[in-house]
Amino acid sequence: QVQLVESGGGLVQAGGSLRLSCAASGRTFSRYAMGWFRQAPGKEREFVAAINYNGASTSYADSVKGRFTISRDNAKNSVYLQMDSLKPEDTAVYYCAAKDGWYRSSRRDEYDYWGQGTQVTVSS
Repeated sequence: QVQLVESGGGLVQAGGSLRLSCAASGRTFSRYAMGWFRQAPGKEREFVAAINYNGASTSYADSVKGRFTISRDNAKNSVYLQMDSLKPEDTAVYYCAAKDGWYRSSRRDEYDYWGQGTQVTVSS
């Protein structure tokens, strides 16, 4: 069982930056690939970024590539999402997710555990 708690969301102007954090419980954090997803009002939850168990491999949605960076610190049981050059269309609730297994995935249905989400609002 893994419990995930996101933090770092807030209100920011377009062009600004935010850093989301996700703290995981348990002693086996390094066995999980991790992902970030987001859900805007009236839309389905969509993939943002993912990282494999040791941080050596990452992937991004085309809409955030070059602006967002995912990273993890297994010693701190944490995963991060650095978001730069934010746009109003990045406004959403951002969710951290854990996938039991070493390798990252962009598929929502492959993730086993989810956090409660943190709101990110980008004003124009």
